[in-house]
Amino acid sequence: MDFFAFVKPKNELEGSAEKQQNKPFVPEEMWVKCPNCNTLLLTTDMEENLHVCTHCEHHFRMTSKQRIELLADRDSFQEYDAQLQSTNLLDFPGYDEKLEKAKKKGNESVRCGVCTMDSVRTVLCVMDADFMMGSMGTVTGEKITRAFEYATEQRLPVVICTVSGGARMQEGILSLMQMAKTSGAVKRHSDAGLLYITVLTDPTTGGVTASFAMEGDIILAEPNALVAFAGPRVIEQTMRQKLPKDFQTSEFVLQKGFIDAVVPRSALKSTLVKLLRMHGYEEVK
Repeated sequence: MDFFAFVKPKNELEGSAEKQQNKPFVPEEMWVKCPNCNTLLLTTDMEENLHVCTHCEHHFRMTSKQRIELLADRDSFQEYDAQLQSTNLLDFPGYDEKLEKAKKKGNESVRCGVCTMDSVRTVLCVMDADFMMGSMGTVTGEKITRAFEYATEQRLPVVICTVSGGARMQEGILSLMQMAKTSGAVKRHSDAGLLYITVLTDPTTGGVTASFAMEGDIILAEPNALVAFAGPRVIEQTMRQKLPKDFQTSEFVLQKGFIDAVVPRSALKSTLVKLLRMHGYEEVK
């Protein structure tokens, strides 16, 4: 076989290079692939649709900043305790490097502050999956505890949007102690006759589920969010049984009576405002 049959003439190679040069550049950030239906979506369309797939209504994860913009009235969110940052309290190997990497994406795994929702003053805490998967360390527990203490003192309702992989293993028993600490703050807020609403987003698991995430007076969840203590893979390996297809989705947990409603993102703010007003919280004059 003639070797030169495999070699393109010089003029064809030049034409190919010209085509490559003239080909419009399409940045990767322009498109996003839906993990549920595999549809390619224009990033701008997805963002305009509140980070929900326009084809199958899959709810993408949101950053804390994006969720605050969704729920709080424009320019009303006043963050506090932003200066609190995680440190390597137990000298856990490699934890300093993980924290440095996480801090390039965000300050901490939760942001807390006061805002208005349709002019109703509310304490709002939003967890962030971009910071070590929203894991609960000592600073996470401290910030949430302070948020409840402030809300109790000011007689304000609390809304928390959860997303978490659970307790932060690098902080060991100190992380697990935050379950009791936050739960105590929730109890004092409840004893004062004040409203606490949780919004469970994908995923809410581990020690967060086992503490403040499931202690709300009203518990809402986004569609098809994973809500669990141990993940389905761990349970299957332990029980050696195949689990139902929709096991531990928010719809499954709703069916079992552990949450009150599954609310699509487009209706989330209006639902929260209705609940706040229903419980006697009025607009700021």
